[in-house]
Amino acid sequence: MIIVVGIGADGVPGLSAASRNELQSATVIYGSKRQLDLVGDTVAAPRRQWPSPMLPALQALPADGPDIHIVASGDPLLHGIGGTLVRLFGAAKVRILPHVSSVTLACARMGWNVHETEVISLVTAEPHAAIRRGGQAIVLARDKNTPKTLAAALDAYGRGDSEFTVLELLGAANERRRDGTARRWAHTAPADVDDLNVMAIRYLPDDRAASLPDDSFVHDGQITKHGVRAVTLAVLNPRPGQRLWDVGAGSGSIAVEWCRSAPGCTAVAFELDERRRLNIGFNAAASGVSVDVRGAAPEQFTGAAHPSAIFVGGGVTHPGLLDACLDHLPAGGRLVTNAVTAESEAVLAHHYSLRGGELRRLQHYQGEPLGGFTGWRPQYPVTQWSVTKQ
Repeated sequence: MIIVVGIGADGVPGLSAASRNELQSATVIYGSKRQLDLVGDTVAAPRRQWPSPMLPALQALPADGPDIHIVASGDPLLHGIGGTLVRLFGAAKVRILPHVSSVTLACARMGWNVHETEVISLVTAEPHAAIRRGGQAIVLARDKNTPKTLAAALDAYGRGDSEFTVLELLGAANERRRDGTARRWAHTAPADVDDLNVMAIRYLPDDRAASLPDDSFVHDGQITKHGVRAVTLAVLNPRPGQRLWDVGAGSGSIAVEWCRSAPGCTAVAFELDERRRLNIGFNAAASGVSVDVRGAAPEQFTGAAHPSAIFVGGGVTHPGLLDACLDHLPAGGRLVTNAVTAESEAVLAHHYSLRGGELRRLQHYQGEPLGGFTGWRPQYPVTQWSVTKQ
């Protein structure tokens, strides 16, 4: 049996009786240097510090032998080692004794309900993964540099007014809290931040919306407009954990909205123009989503993570592009394509005649002043073909 004991910054004195008894009975204790140091001299068992990388050492643990004890920070099942061990050996061979997590402690200090607070880990992720358009979050840090790095990213992507609190050494006698704004931390961050810290952020301005307006995206005019984008996302029908290929991505608005639509959704954007690729990267980071930005399709298909669905917003008339998309789509995957020119519309009609699916035309009108009255100005009609691969 593998027994994982969560421990806080206050060390052994903060442990429950059950956790202390487990460590007292241990024959060997594994953990990081910081966690092993927290055990102190109150436990006689020999210590084994994790090597780097740690995963091979975890895989080599003799789970079927005598009990093995591991110390881990806080709640081992909250972005911790506990989930990895359960995946490796199964729940029947892993026993977990959680401590109060840093997230629970941080929410207690802030007066926030835990169930209303998002938890984001930057231990391995890049700073933009913690950018949001509103709400509140506890962000787990990689080290003492994470607060300044994240604050600079928030400031760069229009969230500099966000309330930004850094909580250090939570639960320890020398616990510390420092409040400010993201902009202030970006430009005047203190130099003495402890490696053991979390950030509590209330994102401002709060402009959360189910569907982003067009002016939320940096673009050069090549963007799937809001109304058509909403219909296109409905047809793509994203589900949690799925991946989209956005081909001829332009501004990447479809890819970004896909990633925002459900937990774990990711996207790969293919775009020939370098300036547009930069725009896609900016738009993805500004919404805190994961988009892998690549060059022209279909040349850059090789090596890209496999899609669950593909949207083609540009390059429909490129010879063989739709066939290449379908070749990379798994059975049951969805292909959705939009066209605004007669030539690209003819391509869609041809594929519809060969493969079936659904062919529809979208026509949007915008009300605009006409003298002292209001008239309807038509937008370009959009022809859309969608098909599920059999």
